[in-house]
Amino acid sequence: MKNSEFYTLPDVPPLLNSNLGKKLRNKLDNKTKPIGALGRLEDLALRIGLILGNENPELIKPQMLVCAADHGLTAEGISAYPSNVTWQMVENFLAGGAAVSVLSKQNNISLNVVDCGVRHDFEPREGLLIQKVSKGTKNALQGPAMSNEECQQAINNGMSIVSELEGNAVLIGEMGIGNSSAAAMLLARLTDNDISSCTGSGTGMFGSNLKKKTSILEKVLEKHKDAKNPLAALAAFGGYEIATMAGAVIQSASEGKVIVVDGFIASSAVLVASRIRSKVLDYCIFSHRSDEQGHSLMLDAMNAEPLLDLKLRLGEGSGAALAWPLLMSACTILREMASFEAAGVSRDDESK
Repeated sequence: MKNSEFYTLPDVPPLLNSNLGKKLRNKLDNKTKPIGALGRLEDLALRIGLILGNENPELIKPQMLVCAADHGLTAEGISAYPSNVTWQMVENFLAGGAAVSVLSKQNNISLNVVDCGVRHDFEPREGLLIQKVSKGTKNALQGPAMSNEECQQAINNGMSIVSELEGNAVLIGEMGIGNSSAAAMLLARLTDNDISSCTGSGTGMFGSNLKKKTSILEKVLEKHKDAKNPLAALAAFGGYEIATMAGAVIQSASEGKVIVVDGFIASSAVLVASRIRSKVLDYCIFSHRSDEQGHSLMLDAMNAEPLLDLKLRLGEGSGAALAWPLLMSACTILREMASFEAAGVSRDDESK
């Protein structure tokens, strides 16, 4: 794959409104509290205000995107679960029984489940977006997981989905047996880390099984040693759900939406997107530090500081949904918390 010029991708502007930043910081500093007393919640409020371009930001109609696809590399035994679990979990999402389903409902987040490339035919229904490129990627040990055209289609699908969503916030999550392997290989290739430090247990691979998984990923990396730029690496390793999320991230940032990133696999999509459009990171809020080995390396590569560290490694968007109330609270602080003047409260320096 040549480079990002092969694609028609929107530009992503940097957040460069220094005047708004000063107004937001001054507003936070004048709330009825010691300066900085709300810690990282204040930084979060400032970031959301800058993304939405508003001193009184309000998060409207948040949309959860759970992108699902299968991976041909599972034929090599890299997962503790069979690939059928992918489509079965999609049904669970739609039935309201999964963690992301109940957490999205609790927080009034619209749940959109996207079939990006699941090896199963779903009956169309509300809440399901069928954007299937193919029934799973190819086995990356034998050749590229995706063709250039398939990779481009998946990215374009992510962009198209976001362009039609309501609201000003997108939360991204995923489902795909085998996708922790794709994420680990993307991390290793794009950050020059050893694959052993990037590979974790995923669905439950430990001991000799983890060693086998790592060995297979080493072989895949060697087979595709020339796939060095982000789009080439994405096509080589997969998957359709990661490519779709990457497109969704680029489109969301270009539209000035708040992007809430889930765990390891969702972060790998942001890593790819950020190597194509670096400014997408200005629009991303990383919800949590996953317990999956490699996520800390991935976060460090993007200079990202996540909001939570709950030892989660479920995926689905569950961590993004759990962090959502913090974003709501940050906006509420900006909009509703009284200033010293409005409340008639004296500052320390006024009483001396």
